[in-house]
Amino acid sequence: MYKLRMFNMKWQLLNYFLISSVLTVSGIYIVLEYYETELSSWDFRLWFAIAILVVSLTVGFIATRRWQRKVDELHVAMLELSKGNFAVRIDMEPVEPFLYLYDAFNSMATSIEKRVQLLQKLGEAEAIRDQELTENAVMEERRRLARDLHDTVSQELFAIHMSASSLPKILERNPAAAPALMNQLIEMSHHAQKQMRGLISQLRPIELKDMSLQEALEKWFPEYCRTHELQGQLDVSLPELISEAIEHQFFLIIQEGLANVIKHASAKQVRLAIYEREHQYVLQLQDDGQGFERSDIPSASHGLSTMRERAQKLGGEVEIDSKLGSGTRVRVRIPRFSGQ
Repeated sequence: MYKLRMFNMKWQLLNYFLISSVLTVSGIYIVLEYYETELSSWDFRLWFAIAILVVSLTVGFIATRRWQRKVDELHVAMLELSKGNFAVRIDMEPVEPFLYLYDAFNSMATSIEKRVQLLQKLGEAEAIRDQELTENAVMEERRRLARDLHDTVSQELFAIHMSASSLPKILERNPAAAPALMNQLIEMSHHAQKQMRGLISQLRPIELKDMSLQEALEKWFPEYCRTHELQGQLDVSLPELISEAIEHQFFLIIQEGLANVIKHASAKQVRLAIYEREHQYVLQLQDDGQGFERSDIPSASHGLSTMRERAQKLGGEVEIDSKLGSGTRVRVRIPRFSGQ
């Protein structure tokens, strides 16, 4: 079959060559047969040579243009495939010089689509198993947070109580020392409040059960931003329901991304967007923080690598765009297959 297709391609090339040759020979024959006397004129010879050249170039141009269109069509399809459009295929004509190339590309695209779709299904199954296996870990983490609550905030409150209890005596014996103690009380109470907010946000994670990701985010995201003194903007547009595994992985990625914003970005505003393209689900998290250079990524790469791993489980990818002083944008793309 391969040899037959190569033969067809070579035969079309030979056809263009034969057409050009036939036109050239026919022109020469007509001139020799009917214009023999005019051949003595150099002007006639020149125009005849120009005519032959124009005919040859025209045939060559038509052939080259047709083949260029075929190459461009293949190039565009390859670009679409590289961008994650695994459903792209090239329509083939019954008589097609590029038939074997187009057929090979379509077979390759079909194979890639099936493999990525299988990878996504396996990733979804693994994500569900991981979710079940982490229930005990979540309970243990809550116990740890309860201990932290006792060891940090409780001790802070006790220290505030002791300082506040001593304030009347200090006002009576040494009024000049009272302002310093009051400033210390304000600072300690603010610190305790921040710790309490952080622990509460960890103790009250978002619940996706019986809710879509969009519904859960609309309930949780504004509260999370208020807790951490961020101006948040949420834009979720998902016309179709997505699988539970993709929703779960999206949320874990959102958690990791927002944690990075709180820890490293020193941001005041954050925007979370989730939307759907023809062949992709896209999650984008953007902040106006301090940003970072690519060379600084290894110093805080744990969170970023975790997000990449979660996206790769579903056949997706993570793109990170950041610059010092210009904030950071994290874009996650997950393939969307027909029928999902």
